Amino acid sequence: MIRVLVVDDHAIVRRGLADLLRTTDDLDVAGTAADGDEAVALAADLAPDVVLMDLSMPGTDGITATARILAARPEVNVLVLTSLGDQQSINGALEAGARGYLLKHSEPETILAAIREVCTGGSPLDPKAARVLLDSRRAHADNRRESPLTAREEQVLRMVADGLANKMIARRLGITERTVKAHLTSVYQRIGVADRTQAALWVERNRRF
Repeated sequence: MIRVLVVDDHAIVRRGLADLLRTTDDLDVAGTAADGDEAVALAADLAPDVVLMDLSMPGTDGITATARILAARPEVNVLVLTSLGDQQSINGALEAGARGYLLKHSEPETILAAIREVCTGGSPLDPKAARVLLDSRRAHADNRRESPLTAREEQVLRMVADGLANKMIARRLGITERTVKAHLTSVYQRIGVADRTQAALWVERNRRF
């Protein structure tokens, strides 16, 4: 039996998903949570096989909750089910450790199949989400070919990946913090990330740095 923790801030959605799971013989509702903090607490207490995770919630969002759940219980499979189909949300959830990403327009059978799939090592992606990721990768590849990082930008990026704060980077390079911030703004745009954490992950994936 696959035990599922349902996380969504809308009560009607939680009830609907729980009722859907109860129509099956192999899926069971381990519990339901209305926000990210409750999801983290219940995941630690109930040890579900799958967390069906919404992203947009008050307080702790689904991406942060995913990272916190997996830090405590890396064996849990997080499957995102959300209305958010933008690049930042998709990348953020997957980088936080989510195993799959579905949009809420998914058919009930698609959701059930995805829950089973993540438990067998699969990574189900909504076709629209997959298209966003592919388009993003193509755009980033084109940007790198057309606008490679400057030597100074590479220096700054390496230091960010090493965990240095802007003030320390400025001291080491003999430049102002404002200049460091300007370099980072350019770097983020060129490599297609939104913050320092994503930039560090990008460096990890691109070993030439």
